[in-house]
Amino acid sequence: MSTRREFIKVSGMALAGLSLGVNKVYAFTDDFISKRPLIANRHFVSNAVESLVKSMRSKLNDRKLAWLFENCFPNTLDTTVQFKSIDGKPDTFVITGDIEAMWLRDSSAQVWPYLPLAKKDKKLQELLAGVINRQIKCLLIDPYANAFNDGPKGSEWEKDLTDMKPELHERKYELDSLCYPIRLAYGYWKTTGDTTPFDAQWKKAMELVYATMITQQRKHSKGPYKFQRVTGWQSDTVAGAGYGAPIKPVGLIVSIFRPSDDATIFPFLIPSNLFAVVSLKQLAEMSEVIYKDDAFALKCKNLANEVETAINEYGIVNHPKYGKVYAFEVDGFGNFVCMDDANVPSLLALPYLGCCKVDDPIYLNTRKLIWSEDNPFFFKGKIAEGIGGPHVGPDYIWPMSIIMRALTSTSDEEIRWCVKTLRDTDGGTGFMHESFNKDNANKFTRKWFAWANTLFGELIIKLMNENPDLLKVN
Repeated sequence: MSTRREFIKVSGMALAGLSLGVNKVYAFTDDFISKRPLIANRHFVSNAVESLVKSMRSKLNDRKLAWLFENCFPNTLDTTVQFKSIDGKPDTFVITGDIEAMWLRDSSAQVWPYLPLAKKDKKLQELLAGVINRQIKCLLIDPYANAFNDGPKGSEWEKDLTDMKPELHERKYELDSLCYPIRLAYGYWKTTGDTTPFDAQWKKAMELVYATMITQQRKHSKGPYKFQRVTGWQSDTVAGAGYGAPIKPVGLIVSIFRPSDDATIFPFLIPSNLFAVVSLKQLAEMSEVIYKDDAFALKCKNLANEVETAINEYGIVNHPKYGKVYAFEVDGFGNFVCMDDANVPSLLALPYLGCCKVDDPIYLNTRKLIWSEDNPFFFKGKIAEGIGGPHVGPDYIWPMSIIMRALTSTSDEEIRWCVKTLRDTDGGTGFMHESFNKDNANKFTRKWFAWANTLFGELIIKLMNENPDLLKVN
């Protein structure tokens, strides 16, 4: 079993599950032959998704954009889902791509762009319900784990100094891993109106999510979670005997790891706390409407309000150049980090996740900061500029940051630049990657990374629906 670390700065890798063959039915030119698996080798086929791919292919005048969309948008369904029924309920295990494990974050984000099609395709709706059902099983196994096996298979990380279980691939506590299942469940409910997945087990898991967030406010103790790893990679282990840097309990929620699976410097990760505020309010609404549990809903609202108040007091700082901005991480003592990381939740992605408006003054100041060389993980080279992170290291830009820049932009010029850059930095593979070198797109990491692929598809669909002229790039 491989880890994300092992794919750093490796290009030209075999496309894992895609090497079984490609479907050559839809060939634009000899250069743009579909890179999708043969139909017989696809993990899941949705009629609604196939119809949309066909429609988009005919509408996109830019042949390479059309080719990229066809390859990328269905990639999660084509290659990463394992859909079945367990005890009469749909169950969907979703791997990330080249790592055969299911991340709560990635699995939610990978299937999110398919939600608008769910009412048109009952089979697709069942698959999405299956993701929700599987995530609930995962949370009940361990709310502090970020990645899970498809059963008690053990892990290469079983010797980590934490409470590992055979069902876990990795046990890095990340606050966003508690939020993403809520986001998916809420989006599914609002889109389909179906409440079937929200049974007693789902409610039990959500109560555990809430309890974990309360515990990780660390008002009375450090709590039960700690993590250390024997490694030469500093951000893969945790300071403070596995508990992280000291914090002052101020109402914020600790996240020992970032969405990148890198350890935080200061444990109050502001993008994830903002995400938690949104998620708790969504959970409160679902509790009121679906379960008629006003008491639990009130608990969720109160926690959301407490975290939001603490963000306003401790998570917004005065930058000498940009004015009031959101810090990336704080400790409650007055110390903070100003930067951003490409993984979502990020500061750049706050409007995308519903954490603020795109014209929020503090967000706009923050956006200027993080998309500049004043962000230590912003890189500008010969072919592109964008945000990366310590997970891959200097000079590597994540396409996810460029996609998110477009998804949160109100500037036509900026969006066109993003589309053109994404089109021209695939390294000739027909897919998005984890990252690429700022001077050479043929140097990339993770050739098979489904989250970036479906997120790219989401962007192209959004632009086609809202302003197709923005897809006309030179």
